[in-house]
Amino acid sequence: MKKSYVYMPYIMESTVPQLRVYDLMRITHLNIAFALIREGAVTVDHLQYLSRLEVYKRINPQLKLILSIGGWQADGFSQAAETEAGRALFARTALQIVVQWGFDGIDIDWEYPCSSQAGIASSPDDKENFTALMRVLRDALDAQGRADGKRYLLTCAVGAGQYFVDGSQMDQVSRLTDYVNLMTYDMRGGFTHTAGHHTNLYPQAGDPEGPSATATVELFHRAGVPYEKMVLGSAFYGRMWTGVAPENHGLGQPAASSGGYLGHWDLQDSETMALRGFTRYWDPSAQAAWYWNGQDFISFEDPASLQAKCAYIQEKGLAGLMYWVYGNHTLFEIPARELMGF
Repeated sequence: MKKSYVYMPYIMESTVPQLRVYDLMRITHLNIAFALIREGAVTVDHLQYLSRLEVYKRINPQLKLILSIGGWQADGFSQAAETEAGRALFARTALQIVVQWGFDGIDIDWEYPCSSQAGIASSPDDKENFTALMRVLRDALDAQGRADGKRYLLTCAVGAGQYFVDGSQMDQVSRLTDYVNLMTYDMRGGFTHTAGHHTNLYPQAGDPEGPSATATVELFHRAGVPYEKMVLGSAFYGRMWTGVAPENHGLGQPAASSGGYLGHWDLQDSETMALRGFTRYWDPSAQAAWYWNGQDFISFEDPASLQAKCAYIQEKGLAGLMYWVYGNHTLFEIPARELMGF
């Protein structure tokens, strides 16, 4: 019997109107980003297009719509999770949104438990409180599911480094969740002035101990997350360093800038990139591509790197693939074909 893999992009709610029927038929789970936390309650008052979700479920009745709560620099988790009353309010208001808008589950994107590095509140107690919050959500979703006669999903997005494992109890969290979404991107980027791959499958050439998706998988497995619950992350955007030293076409070299987010160029259009002066290079060690124009280095995902990730998912027995963020349709067909058989 052929295994079914999940294929779950994140999509900014403002991009929801751009969803194509062709894509909707290939997505298994769609994470709607982001609900926020205000005074301890989950809210979607700032979102405008939730009414369209019902239409997409009619187009693809098998599609699972997930309400993703949080995101980069989203404050409120630590405060909401620190008391029993706070966790109850969080779960109750999140569940109300799920039922009102026809979601099939909740995704928790609490990116920095036990850390204030993103400028948000944190506490050493976040480690235990994260687990407690997930347990309350699991119980609330299961109770609602019994009433509705359906299974509601609970997932979480986790950072790709040791810091996240240290700030959480992933062995317990993974028992409460259906999937653990590994954010195996931005592994190099805004925090480093050394150019390199930011979403590489294996360690890059010349840096065997550096970050990689495979290292993240093993890190979380040692922390107690089963392989079959892991969803590997990929990036439908690039990271660009400027003023990079020219050796090795910039790979692993010092740069004048950190790796800035590059989401407005179509990095799959090789002709346009050539006109911009960039040449594509391939790192067989990392199974990752990059562009180089003599001074600027761009790390990006391409069909070859995605095919390598899909092969690894199948070999390792992972749950499937997710990516940030829907909108670059050029890459969309590759993982759908490789994982889902389209």
